[in-house]
Amino acid sequence: MTITIDYYLAPQSPWTYLGHQRLAGIAAAAGAQIRVRPIDLGRVFPVFGGVVLKDRHPKRQAYRLVELALFRDYLNVPLNLEPKFFPVVSALASKTIVAVEQSHGDQAAFKFAGALMSAVWAQERDIADEQTLTQILAECDLPSDCLAQAKSDVVQGIYDRYTDNAIELGVFGAPTYVLDGKMYWGQDRLMFLEQALSKRPA
Repeated sequence: MTITIDYYLAPQSPWTYLGHQRLAGIAAAAGAQIRVRPIDLGRVFPVFGGVVLKDRHPKRQAYRLVELALFRDYLNVPLNLEPKFFPVVSALASKTIVAVEQSHGDQAAFKFAGALMSAVWAQERDIADEQTLTQILAECDLPSDCLAQAKSDVVQGIYDRYTDNAIELGVFGAPTYVLDGKMYWGQDRLMFLEQALSKRPA
């Protein structure tokens, strides 16, 4: 029986970035497949009382940087605390992940999503820029027509459906990992996902 992890992500999220490669290792060790599900946090946050970064209390904004630095150093992951192109409008990047997933499968979409996150948080690149997206597609050995596909009504509909599904499940932020109907929110809960995978019957 195939073990499946639904991976609700946002490519502009530093927390998603911090957990991305660890998720890959955990899934591989358990023989699990990852289904990549980009979501629109702009639709998710208002449903569950979430607040976008700029509207949070200054103390919370300041501690966010402290916590990012702690996790960056603990995990030894390259991360600029205040990258040049953040905040960034991520809709087209997210829909390009969907286009890759639809045309080339979840593994390719996972790799591309990781490249987008590295672009924001380690490489000072603008993932709202179409030329940058085209370059990252090429770096992942993916065709540039994925970007054109990302602008289609079909991909918009799938992106909306993934977001709707997330809201129905109670997903209120990214990253969120769903295994056997149980939700694990945040890269700092990956250990619990790993534990749950280890307890599944062989």
